[in-house]
Amino acid sequence: MKRIHRPIRTIGLFGFGAFGRLIAPHLGRHFELLVHDPCLPRGEDRVEGCRFGTLAEAAACDAVILAVPVSEFGRLIHRIAPHLRPGALVADVGSVKMVPARLMEEGLPAHVEVLGTHPLFGPQSAAGGLRNRKITLCPVRCPSARRVAAFLRCAFGLKVYVTSAEEHDREAAVVQGLTHLIAKVLVRMEPLPKRLTTASFDHLMRAVDMVRNDAAGVFDAIEKENPFAAGVRQRFLTLVEETRLQVERRG
Repeated sequence: MKRIHRPIRTIGLFGFGAFGRLIAPHLGRHFELLVHDPCLPRGEDRVEGCRFGTLAEAAACDAVILAVPVSEFGRLIHRIAPHLRPGALVADVGSVKMVPARLMEEGLPAHVEVLGTHPLFGPQSAAGGLRNRKITLCPVRCPSARRVAAFLRCAFGLKVYVTSAEEHDREAAVVQGLTHLIAKVLVRMEPLPKRLTTASFDHLMRAVDMVRNDAAGVFDAIEKENPFAAGVRQRFLTLVEETRLQVERRG
């Protein structure tokens, strides 16, 4: 099938949680943005600078961004598929890539481009802007991937890394899997000292603060939907136990 290249003038954003709200004003400076999120509380669908629309309207845009939990992917893909226009670009922004890539490749029509993305930042880390933040692109079937990467670099100053979904998940299992696991434990240990602290402890707590308010679905996706997370987690816990035994033997 000959693919149609559709210039991107409109973007349909599915999901208006913390991350959707973060990227909406940035995207709105370059495109006509249409947001769809049926889970928004009444009154919150009137945000300055954002236009809200129906599922069909958002899905008919030149590009569609899925900013929803992985657990909702299958159902959402099934619902938007009939409304997608030939040549449209569909991208997700999830913390894991293999599962969304498979669901999009299997569930979306062949006449659309499919791109997995993982912005390696969030509301806390990008509070001062997007410049020099990192984003990963995992093309599934996306001839426009290079153009997307160039736009992200030029328009937002992002550092763009192109890789496969599998390679992404292998690295993210360590980078995010351990970060969120340690943060979850430290939050449960609170209250922690705030006065007589070292610089290293302060850095550690700043890292905790960056993820402490993430939605529960983010932690579940990172730890449960990444096929490599369990192995990394087990290795970490094994080494913690070995270290504990070494310390106790020395005592």
